Amino acid sequence: MERREETIRLWFRMWLEKEDLGIERIFDPCAVYVESWGPEYRGREKIKLWFEEWNTRGTVLRWDIRQFFHKDAQSVVGWYFQNAMDDGRQEIFEGMSLIRWTEEGKIAFLQEFGCNVSRYDPYRDGPEPRFQNEGAAWF
Repeated sequence: MERREETIRLWFRMWLEKEDLGIERIFDPCAVYVESWGPEYRGREKIKLWFEEWNTRGTVLRWDIRQFFHKDAQSVVGWYFQNAMDDGRQEIFEGMSLIRWTEEGKIAFLQEFGCNVSRYDPYRDGPEPRFQNEGAAWF
């Protein structure tokens, strides 16, 4: 479990430092990575391409790990994420990543799930729900 957590921490640190510190050590050559809003990267080389290209357009400001869960060849990590894109957009959300590991301890599959941090009670003022006037988040 400790090795898995170190691997996940390294992956998050790479984003914060905007530097490939070992994608080849972390991901299986046939790994699949699914972002919470839809993009899917098949193979370690595509994951590396995405990492390098994304970091030319934005900066991860925070990616805080909140907790880990492990069972057999799977892990779940809960986290808080914040980024700033070069075009001025900023994103803040909570999420979880579901990870499947190879026998060699590399990531074979990673899927992210996102959750809006802007929460409210639509029934605060009574039995008729009042929803905020904002579109659904992309995740």
